[in-house]
Amino acid sequence: MEGVAQMRWHLGGWAAVVVLSVAGAALAGDGAKGKRPRLDLRASPRVALSPVEILLTGQLKGGAELEEFYCPGLEWEWGDGTRSAYESDCAPFESGAALERFFSARHAYRSPGAYSVRLTLRRANRTVAVATVAVMVRGHMASASDASDF
Repeated sequence: MEGVAQMRWHLGGWAAVVVLSVAGAALAGDGAKGKRPRLDLRASPRVALSPVEILLTGQLKGGAELEEFYCPGLEWEWGDGTRSAYESDCAPFESGAALERFFSARHAYRSPGAYSVRLTLRRANRTVAVATVAVMVRGHMASASDASDF
């Protein structure tokens, strides 16, 4: 597994963006020829007290090693009015090239609220996959029963 960590400026501050490259055959699942991978997005923690830094992890699951998913640009929409972007710089696609299948970033939330975080994968100015996850940030005085609403 190889990784590249970068800091990217986005409206409102800096965000850490980590892109991990994993051999595609190990994660391709069924590997059905021509089947599109599915983008899954997870947040940790999903419910927290403010202020908090959340780790978001996107994963391409299943599907074939399709060129349209090779070396995507990433756009993170944090749900608080800010965004981060990451542009990949990769060698041209060759048959048998492994896809990057894991994408992660951290984002700090300073105010309580319900946030919908969205990760968009783009290639050649075209959206190839989108996933969202809900994050709930409570104030310091939130009761334990408030977290069960989520």
